[in-house]
Amino acid sequence: MRGRAAPSARRWGRILLVATAVLLGLALVMRGPTDARPDQSLPSGDWDAAARGAWQFRNAGFGGLAAGPLETHAIPWRLSAAALILDAKRGDRRVPLDRAALRPILQRYGFLFPSRVGNWPDGMPTQPSGTLPLGMTHGVLSPIRGLPVSIANLGCAACHAGATYDAKGDADPDRAWLGMPNSSIDLEGYTRAVFTAMRRQVRDPDRLLRATATIFPEMRGRERFALRWLVLPRVKKRLTELGQAPRPLPFPNGLPGSTNGVAALKQALGTPLAGGGAGELGFVSVPDLGQRDWRRSLLTDGAYAVPGEAAGRAMEDAGRTSAHREALATITTFFTVPSMGVHPDRAERSLGEAREVGAFLATYRAQPFPGRIDARAAAQGAVIYARACASCHGSYSGSARPKLTRFPNWIGDVGTDPLRANLFDAALVDAVNTTRYAQRMTMRAGNGYAAPPLAGIWASAPYLHNGSVPTIAALLDPSRRPTAFMVGGHSLDFTALGLRLAADGRYPAGSRPWAGTAWIDTRKPGLSNDGHVFGSDLTEPEKRALIAFLKLL
Repeated sequence: MRGRAAPSARRWGRILLVATAVLLGLALVMRGPTDARPDQSLPSGDWDAAARGAWQFRNAGFGGLAAGPLETHAIPWRLSAAALILDAKRGDRRVPLDRAALRPILQRYGFLFPSRVGNWPDGMPTQPSGTLPLGMTHGVLSPIRGLPVSIANLGCAACHAGATYDAKGDADPDRAWLGMPNSSIDLEGYTRAVFTAMRRQVRDPDRLLRATATIFPEMRGRERFALRWLVLPRVKKRLTELGQAPRPLPFPNGLPGSTNGVAALKQALGTPLAGGGAGELGFVSVPDLGQRDWRRSLLTDGAYAVPGEAAGRAMEDAGRTSAHREALATITTFFTVPSMGVHPDRAERSLGEAREVGAFLATYRAQPFPGRIDARAAAQGAVIYARACASCHGSYSGSARPKLTRFPNWIGDVGTDPLRANLFDAALVDAVNTTRYAQRMTMRAGNGYAAPPLAGIWASAPYLHNGSVPTIAALLDPSRRPTAFMVGGHSLDFTALGLRLAADGRYPAGSRPWAGTAWIDTRKPGLSNDGHVFGSDLTEPEKRALIAFLKLL
């Protein structure tokens, strides 16, 4: 008898696909854990609460490394990294196909890769940033048991750890400071870069997967299998749904140093976006986190208030009780909903981490001002501050590094751009109140903006809630506020106290910004530089003295 012909290569391919589908069907019954296994855990040791909080602030995932966030905020890390590198090679063939290429790519969007953290707890071990930038958390998720997927998300330190500065005002991104604002982080640029790279590179999935294996040679076959048969089909499906959209989100996600948390929260809770998303321009400049435990409400407009506390009532030192800090920590866990894509019903699971972060922030001080301070002028400025500023921004005592002694928690309208406050509308308040946080924080909206404490103000430019004023000198003299100016990877002007700019709003000749730059155009919606004219009636010597005092905070 004549033997049967061997199956063709095409037939074998069909057999393999059918077998794979059967195996996946069986595997779907054996769902793996919905939370990722983080890379790093708190090192053992007799650390105090503040030290543990610094570690959590830098490394904790806060529930963002899970199956749910992978649908919205977290990314399949190795696949995304390979797509970014391949996309960079399109413009420059010299870009190497290895993980070292990620650093300049991500630094372009303001991510830090420091070798040192200036306020890291003494004795606590830390690891160099390596491939991942500061504030990007990483773990391994097994959506189907036995099939691992490396995922990443953004944590606290991505936005709230900034570059330090030297005595001339030049940035040192190799030395970071936890709690200071990253006024160069460009989340809009970063998310669009990942989106664009994935859109281009999934057209040739074999090439993308080969590049992923080359860049991450330690990756095992099971993860390669998961990327090909689980992750890539979902990525393609999502890209198809987005069609020709210019960005992965329906709203712009900010500018360097500013974020769009209200729009992100609306998307997470399913409430209507202004103009379908195009009108969601309520950007907020990333603040320094010092002295936040003096506040009775959080967010730039004080929308999230501690239950039972009047949001606008002054805070004395005696009011900073453990119960007050516990309430603030609970509110802080809700921030993971828009920032990390955590479901509101799961957000409270991070309360333990948030408590420890709160302990760290209760002891936090910004980097001491590194330049020269005229002591006589600063003493005169302290008197001017007490007369002209303390009623909104708090009272201080002491001369070397003044200590906050009373904080008014003032909220109101000072004539600044109202768009951000208006976008936190009644529909969003109602949506938040349908979550389990309705009993854990009191929602207030539409009351203007909360005057913040001024800790670290010397390194927090640009100013106002929307980052529309580049220097304190311009804040005190509205006629000096430029219509447009550059931000991102900048150095500081220690005389005007803020961004170092030329007269036309550009960086001075010879400047070498360490991150990507963008223009702040104050004629655009949400970015008006009007309002807050307090201090404009001071004399020029008084303004210089006030600036000298502010350098101490």
